[in-house]
Amino acid sequence: MRERAAVAFALLLAALGRAQAESAPAALAPARAAELVHLLRHDCGSCHGLFLKGGLGPPLSPSALAGKDPQALVLTVLEGRAGTPMPPWKGLLDEAEARFLVDLLLAGRVP
Repeated sequence: MRERAAVAFALLLAALGRAQAESAPAALAPARAAELVHLLRHDCGSCHGLFLKGGLGPPLSPSALAGKDPQALVLTVLEGRAGTPMPPWKGLLDEAEARFLVDLLLAGRVP
């Protein structure tokens, strides 16, 4: 039973990675795109909610982000927000990676 679950999980991860790689910028390797999706789901989701509908941090749904400047969102990811629990991610992400995450969020394409 455990082996079947492990195989199913591996297939799911491969499919998610492939789907995200198709939407990744050319300079972003498919493996890195999959890592970023994992980061978005788990690290961002720990504050913004399991389904990114809000929690400690605000929701990250396309409707919640509508009208916000994408570059300002990229800067928020990289620099964090002073006086809030939002940390800066610039030590772990570069601008292209932050843009990839913001684009996924704005398009509602987070698996």
